[in-house]
Amino acid sequence: MNILVHMCCGPCAVTFVGGLLDEGLTPALLWHNPNIHPFMEHKQRKKSAVDFADFYKLPMEIDERYGLREFVTAMGDVDSRCNYCYRSRLQYTAKYAADMGIEAFSTTLLASPYQNFETICRYGADVAKVYGVEFVIRDFRDKYRAGLDVARQMGLYMQKYCGCVFSEEERYTK
Repeated sequence: MNILVHMCCGPCAVTFVGGLLDEGLTPALLWHNPNIHPFMEHKQRKKSAVDFADFYKLPMEIDERYGLREFVTAMGDVDSRCNYCYRSRLQYTAKYAADMGIEAFSTTLLASPYQNFETICRYGADVAKVYGVEFVIRDFRDKYRAGLDVARQMGLYMQKYCGCVFSEEERYTK
């Protein structure tokens, strides 16, 4: 299967992409994360993604844009920001896959027990229909902790919050 995987970060990729590799799939990776802020956090996570792709010798496309203004303007209600965040990144990935003739797509977001698995799956299926590509669902959440250990051994950057400035605020005010 020809598959494009949206990559949110190195640690989640270890779990999710590692699971796909174990299945005999060799995905191409896509870095598109306008939600990650502040700028230095965005830069560190992108470097971690590149390091991961280089380590596994996987092809990777990088959206270099830092999308603070676009993300904050488009998300609308702060309390439903995760829905916008999931949907917009999945839509970008599905469109990219369709434009490149790639038959399927997925996201490393599915690896994290901190993300809403069901919502991601629903949005993935919705945008898959729009762009005529398949959304591949895999549940590797039970391997997440082991994946973090591997990510640490690889020296990948280990973030402390989901990505947006609002999740950073929640993380550090609790």
